[in-house]
Amino acid sequence: MMIKIAEEVRKELVKNADKKAAETGQRFFKEKVKLYGVKSKTCGEIAKRAIKQISGLSKKEVFENCEELYKSGYCEEGWIAPNLAYEKREEFEEKDVDVFEKWIVNYVDDWAKCDTLCNHTVATLIDKFPKLIEVLKRWTESPKRFVKRAAAVTLIIPAREGRYLRDIFEIADKLLMDPDDLVQKGYGWMLKAASQSHQKEVFDYVIKNKAIMPRTALRYAIEKLPVEMKKKCMER
Repeated sequence: MMIKIAEEVRKELVKNADKKAAETGQRFFKEKVKLYGVKSKTCGEIAKRAIKQISGLSKKEVFENCEELYKSGYCEEGWIAPNLAYEKREEFEEKDVDVFEKWIVNYVDDWAKCDTLCNHTVATLIDKFPKLIEVLKRWTESPKRFVKRAAAVTLIIPAREGRYLRDIFEIADKLLMDPDDLVQKGYGWMLKAASQSHQKEVFDYVIKNKAIMPRTALRYAIEKLPVEMKKKCMER
């Protein structure tokens, strides 16, 4: 009964599956992923219908449906799940970080699932309980690439708005020399977002660390900087 919505979402995805589109979609990922091959627009429409159905459910029931979706391993189900969780944002409690961490550790196995969950759902929880940023800092020490990426991409929107700069630099410091390019892209993206409100501070950070910062992270971080600043950052 409690996972009825997840089952209905899955049926709709199966009905709209396209094997050829799934094969094409694989090229966006380094790792092997499970795809139905359902278009983003169609996924959005399925998510909207599911959102209408969850209004009468408790947060616990919604989270159970989300977890059921994540368990399948399919990308499209992993994209819809955080949209359902986000609808319960007014009821978010500090302890919900344990639920989101469980999802990231156990089910998030590609960058799209990571970013879809973290950019809005996890970020909203952090904004509601800012001291949970300490949990993000702990995530930087994980052996799992997408837990480390989650530590950075959760702060993309706050970074763009000029918030949490000190914490952003601390997370960047912790991830600075990570050898994984998806982690590098994650914290580079976070720094790029921060540069939209704190241009000089991000420029100074990159200049200070450019000798050791992986080139992938550096290029992402300076993308929004003026040309002359970019040139100085790229100089060896």
